[in-house]
Amino acid sequence: MKSFCYRGLVKIMVLSDTHGNYPLAIRAIDQAGEVDYIIHLGDDMADARIIETSAEATLVKVPGNCDHGATEPRDLQRTFDGKKFFITHGDRYQVKAGLGRLLRKALAEGVQVVLYGHTHAASIEMIEEILFINPGCFTKEGTGSYAVISIRSGTITAEIGTIAA
Repeated sequence: MKSFCYRGLVKIMVLSDTHGNYPLAIRAIDQAGEVDYIIHLGDDMADARIIETSAEATLVKVPGNCDHGATEPRDLQRTFDGKKFFITHGDRYQVKAGLGRLLRKALAEGVQVVLYGHTHAASIEMIEEILFINPGCFTKEGTGSYAVISIRSGTITAEIGTIAA
């Protein structure tokens, strides 16, 4: 794994809702370039395992509502370059009805960044000084979106990338 930490930069790619479309997800990883971490937010843990065997970055994964029988924790907290992240698929917080429950959880946990999926709609928004990032999804029609987060000198930036078959 190549790390950008020596230059004061940490790059994280975020994927969600690949739903069996791991070949397109792997193409998206190639498109995103070198990253330190890849985070898969569930809905399809089998895809996450395939990505994990082929990726050069460290993979972090949580299961989603379609990952029946998964034994991994549904929520995780990780710290990247001093920034606390809350990582979840989002269904347990009813994100399709809004981010209120997820915001309450984020405030209670004292995190700076929340990563979630489930809605299939890519978005980046700041709510009460917490950065909420949903990378979107990969469709059976052969399109997809993902997020790339950069942390440099304590500053977090994020962007949505898209890919088509």
